[in-house]
Amino acid sequence: MSPVTGFCDPAFATVRDAFERNFAAGRELGAAVAVYVGDRKVVDLWGGSADRRTGRPWEESTPCFAFSCTKAVTATAALHLAERGGVDLDGPVTAWWPEYGQRGKEGTTAAHLLSHQDGLPAFARPVGAEEAADADAASAILAAQEPEWTPGTAHGYHPLTFGWLAGEIVRRVAGVPVGAYARREFAGDLDLWVGAPDDVIARAARLAPGGEQNAGPVVPTDDPEILAELRKAMTDPESMFVRALSAPMPGKGGFNNPVVLRAGWPSAGMTATARSLAAFYRDLSAGRILKPDTLAEALRPRAHGPDRTLVVDSSFGLGYMRPATMLPVPAAGRATAFGHPGAGGSLGLGDPAAGLAFAYLPNRMGPQLAGDPRAVALLDAAYAALA
Repeated sequence: MSPVTGFCDPAFATVRDAFERNFAAGRELGAAVAVYVGDRKVVDLWGGSADRRTGRPWEESTPCFAFSCTKAVTATAALHLAERGGVDLDGPVTAWWPEYGQRGKEGTTAAHLLSHQDGLPAFARPVGAEEAADADAASAILAAQEPEWTPGTAHGYHPLTFGWLAGEIVRRVAGVPVGAYARREFAGDLDLWVGAPDDVIARAARLAPGGEQNAGPVVPTDDPEILAELRKAMTDPESMFVRALSAPMPGKGGFNNPVVLRAGWPSAGMTATARSLAAFYRDLSAGRILKPDTLAEALRPRAHGPDRTLVVDSSFGLGYMRPATMLPVPAAGRATAFGHPGAGGSLGLGDPAAGLAFAYLPNRMGPQLAGDPRAVALLDAAYAALA
């Protein structure tokens, strides 16, 4: 009997087949995948176990922690605010965050914060889950830091600090956290929270470590020089890679820690169903959240090439990741797709030209930095079905 249930349009049977193969190969504990084509839901599948300790099944309404998929929601909130005249993205950060203008950061713009060009990919000192839950404290630490490079001259992925930099646009200008702004303005009808309430935490899938089942290349490249440089960065405690990914730490229970789930870190604090994450990209691509011109400008690559933090190539518009080594996309979507992956294999993606919206959320963590083979197989199948 298949561990997978839900709905799949017959034209997208290849997506169901790929999802079932992931389970059959032992790569999944529990997971969900959803696909929209325009406003038509063509895939809405889930299966497996939401909690390996209790055997609780993954159900239709089971949400899952989505890690850095959060960044697309944070970026959308900032862009939504800017579109309504709340902030000038090309103006200085000091116009709405005066304390930020020190130690070489005086010329930083909001666009720099959104495109990972501001030079603060890591906290300068250890930060714990409780301190990170205090946005005033986290943002004050970053405001006082010296950047790693002159803002606007380079880019490096900000895996965690992004939330207290780009998210500060919303908090300072709108006066509410990203999660509250998103639910008020464009996500109120979705099972999607940046900062989950206790009843959502209670029914959310529990994350579990991966294993040999999820083995595969750390990034989708066979360039020996890049792989050697990446291995060096991953094993050097002083590298930007390690420092950027090391703080804040989630504390006891890892990213199952209710303190983290409740706090809604605007970099990696979203809990959602795959159905709702795909619906977010459906509405965003269709112009129902941002005006088409606003989205088109936000998708224009602002930073592309070797990443100061991740070593491999990355590409960013205003908060959204564009296709590159860090976001592998089938050839049909490389010019038009956008979105954001998350640690462990999660992925949210939109493609306005193809009318495609896609989301995949697993609770068994994969080890890949980019290109989790489970997500790649599902996204490849979705594009193949479109063709």
